[in-house]
Amino acid sequence: MSIPSRSSSRTAYRSSEPGPDGPPADVLAAGCLCWRRAGEGLEVLLVHRPRYDDWSFPKGKQDDGETLPETACREVREEVGLLPRLGVPLPAIRYPVGDSVKDVLYWAAEFGPGARPAPDGKEVDETRWVDPDTARGMLGNRSDVAPLDRLVTLHEAGDLATRPAIVVRHAKAKPRSSWSRAEGDRPLAATGKRQALAVTRLLQAWSPERVLTSPWLRCLSTVVPYARKAGVKVRERPQLTEASHRRHPRKAAAVVQTVLDKDAPVALCTHRPVLPTALGVLARQMDPRLAAQLPQKDPWLSPGELLVLQVSRRHRRRVVSVELVKPFDD
Repeated sequence: MSIPSRSSSRTAYRSSEPGPDGPPADVLAAGCLCWRRAGEGLEVLLVHRPRYDDWSFPKGKQDDGETLPETACREVREEVGLLPRLGVPLPAIRYPVGDSVKDVLYWAAEFGPGARPAPDGKEVDETRWVDPDTARGMLGNRSDVAPLDRLVTLHEAGDLATRPAIVVRHAKAKPRSSWSRAEGDRPLAATGKRQALAVTRLLQAWSPERVLTSPWLRCLSTVVPYARKAGVKVRERPQLTEASHRRHPRKAAAVVQTVLDKDAPVALCTHRPVLPTALGVLARQMDPRLAAQLPQKDPWLSPGELLVLQVSRRHRRRVVSVELVKPFDD
């Protein structure tokens, strides 16, 4: 699914999940199918909306200056008081709203048995954890059955519980032609600093617990703000610099492999010349259908762009989904 950028403050987004057919929608919205384990099965969270007197999933319209993953997290937080970590993207839905067309992007979001949703009393006045069959009968918008069915399919395959593995290209740096000092000290440009802020907000949607990065300044400036805000450690990996990669690409590949091998949610930040090696490592671990969703040509990722993989926790190294999320350009 591809959601094109509609203004400088909106995100260009692409996912391995199929999207709605037709021209871009007039309204974009996002939300989550919050789920939890219930014995051998699962339960999903439904919310009652008094304005429409119907049952739905937590969701809402995208605000100006906000990315779609941020929208999904904000809506869950505002409507039911839960803080989600985005999991597998689910099929987007499309439906008419008056004279407009609305697209809603959904993500799975896992919660533990102690999660206690609290309706905001405005948009939502009641919440219920229900099994999927009950949810199908309660949903007011029949289009919402498609992401629910995908959620159930992933659960039955043992691939609903995932962890994020994220590759970030550093934000836009000052031009090489205007920098005469050490290459590793080349800083972010003004646009890059704004992109780094966008990266910080975006990474909070997936909450990586480990950050691996090239020690060159432009990479550190892109991901350290998130790490400080989240209270996670930054691991500098010299193998991910352009210079080291040029001499020893296999060492860079070995660092990228750890993104799939480790069990913790992780983000890795590196440079454009290193990306073909990184993408090659990831592609070899994927189903060919998903590998085809990876960037296929230079520049691979735009400055500040995120490649988000969801890796099955049961089937280690099995990549379940691929997403590309691009911060604003100006």
